[in-house]
Amino acid sequence: MTEPLLITVAPTGAETAKADCPQLPTTLDELVETAVACEAAGAAMIHVHIRDDEHRPSLDGKRLEDTVVALRESTSLVVQLSTGGSVHDPLELRLKVLDAEPDSCSLTMGTTNFGDDVFSNPWPFVTELYQLSQQREVVPEFELFDLGQVHALTRLLDKYGPPYGGKVHCDLVMGVPGGMNGTADALVAAVRDLPASVTSWSATGIGRSTLAVMYASLSKGGHLRVGMEDVLTISRGVPVESNAQLVERAVEVGRLAQRTPMTTAEARVLLGVKDRSAA
Repeated sequence: MTEPLLITVAPTGAETAKADCPQLPTTLDELVETAVACEAAGAAMIHVHIRDDEHRPSLDGKRLEDTVVALRESTSLVVQLSTGGSVHDPLELRLKVLDAEPDSCSLTMGTTNFGDDVFSNPWPFVTELYQLSQQREVVPEFELFDLGQVHALTRLLDKYGPPYGGKVHCDLVMGVPGGMNGTADALVAAVRDLPASVTSWSATGIGRSTLAVMYASLSKGGHLRVGMEDVLTISRGVPVESNAQLVERAVEVGRLAQRTPMTTAEARVLLGVKDRSAA
């Protein structure tokens, strides 16, 4: 249990309104400030959703490009853009996310009931996005919301080969209403069925499943994703003050499991991301 711990921070998401959570980072300045603080706290990768001037979820290409540039100028974090956007974004706009040249992108392996909404990821879209990530030399993080999506990952890799960089990293997203439970039992079942080609995996516990998933992931040798996209309380009834607070808690829990936070350089090796520093 001494492998360095990859901590990914997901600071914003697409579901929470700024009016309901003023501390949510929704402007570019707020996002950069958050990224700097989270890197200092121990995060090595940032999973990014952006908002428009009215703090609404956006996939505007220029905003995405500006966000990637600003994060690279201010931090050494691995920059991962969400290709999920919000549940209302059209598939064609989600494909254009890669135009912003991130280090990594999320790639959800199937359609999921997402509360009262539907997060649409039909198989033709999944395969098109995957092949585009290979062509653009962007490392995908395969987002797995249920066991069917775990099996779909095997199908994808068997047909289209390994991702750019040769490493296969996935994230178990647990506790979403409509997805797999945020429990140790569900995590064990998902990890059991991961393709043999998976080189690393992390887990995300949504809402009240955050701590259960965190402990289960560490017990199985996995990595962690934390952030205000996924949970807005630090304990029952106590609001999160900042994303750095959630990263700091992950660092502390990891320390108890004898896992030290991975550096950004170590994360780049783990994930096989392209060196874009000269670009």
